[in-house]
Amino acid sequence: MEGLFSAVELHDPAADDDARAGFRLERLEVLNWGTFDQRVWAFDLDGRNALLTGDIGSGKSTIVDAVTTLLVPSHRISYNKAAGAGARERSLRSYVAGHYKSERDEATGTTRHVGLRERGTYSVVLGRFSNRGFDQEVTLAQVFWLAQGQAGQPDRFFVTADRPLTITEDFAGFGGDVAALRRRLRESGAQVRDHFPEYGRDFRRLLGIPSEQAMDLFHQTVSMKSVGDLGEFVREHMLEPFDADRWTDRLVAHFDDLTSAHDAVVRATAQIERLAPLLADCDAHDALGERAAALVARRDALRAFTASRRVADLDGLIGALDERVADGEARRRRVGDELGVLAAERQRLELERAGHGGDRLAAIEGEVARREVERAARERRVAQLAGYAAAAGL
Repeated sequence: MEGLFSAVELHDPAADDDARAGFRLERLEVLNWGTFDQRVWAFDLDGRNALLTGDIGSGKSTIVDAVTTLLVPSHRISYNKAAGAGARERSLRSYVAGHYKSERDEATGTTRHVGLRERGTYSVVLGRFSNRGFDQEVTLAQVFWLAQGQAGQPDRFFVTADRPLTITEDFAGFGGDVAALRRRLRESGAQVRDHFPEYGRDFRRLLGIPSEQAMDLFHQTVSMKSVGDLGEFVREHMLEPFDADRWTDRLVAHFDDLTSAHDAVVRATAQIERLAPLLADCDAHDALGERAAALVARRDALRAFTASRRVADLDGLIGALDERVADGEARRRRVGDELGVLAAERQRLELERAGHGGDRLAAIEGEVARREVERAARERRVAQLAGYAAAAGL
């Protein structure tokens, strides 16, 4: 690749490597852009200030428009403004098609543009920026193409990457398949966008540009030829348009709003002062309500407290009774043991008595008991007969 022009470096000591700050344009590459046709044309700035020179029609404005296209939406660009051309002399389509002259048809009286390139070719504009203080590099690129029979502006997509890219290595060899080129760029880590707003946010973030207004200022000043009146320059190119009447109306409306707000605050203050006694009564009512609720809670808790104390007393009584039951059970077992011993002793004595004639004594005792029963029966019979005799008057 060859340089487009001889870059005459301006004497700027602050542009030395150890003093350069921020992102600076390192290299600009174009392919099939305007009259720069068929191969990659490169312009190396090495991050320094440079003077672009050349004959009339050599393509200086074309290069400026390439840089502007990278950073500003095309619908806001006045192409070829650096050369003092009219607003419609050039367009994005004319750069992509490579229009270099116009021909007049004598038969119809119409004029048509003649381009260097046929439909189906593609164009690329690529800019590489570097921030040497932080060892950062950012590449911006746009790819354009006009399909067969396509009218209007060319199709395109936008590319940002946080590493160096080149047209030869990264935007070639895809066989005219734009989808394949998109896919390859994404796989390499580049960000591919279909619309400028998303692309603009991407490159402003990468380049550390916090506001879109900076790009507006760049657009307003990039193609200026001279500065006659500094005040006029600031008003026209560095300040946003200012509608004094509209802002005055807004200030008046804002003042009216402030007055209404002040009146509302005064009314609210008076209402608050009038409501202060009621608020005090409400606070006293709330305090009494809280006290009553606390007393009710204590009353409700008293029953449970008494029951808990009763339960504790009953638990103690039950424990004492359990101990008494245990003692009685122990005594019962001891008495049972003693009864067993006495029963054994009785049996032994009975056996011993039987061995000493005790059987005869037992028989006598049985006879005595039988006779006692007979005597009792006879006494009852005598008493019965006496009753009958008395009844008969005997």
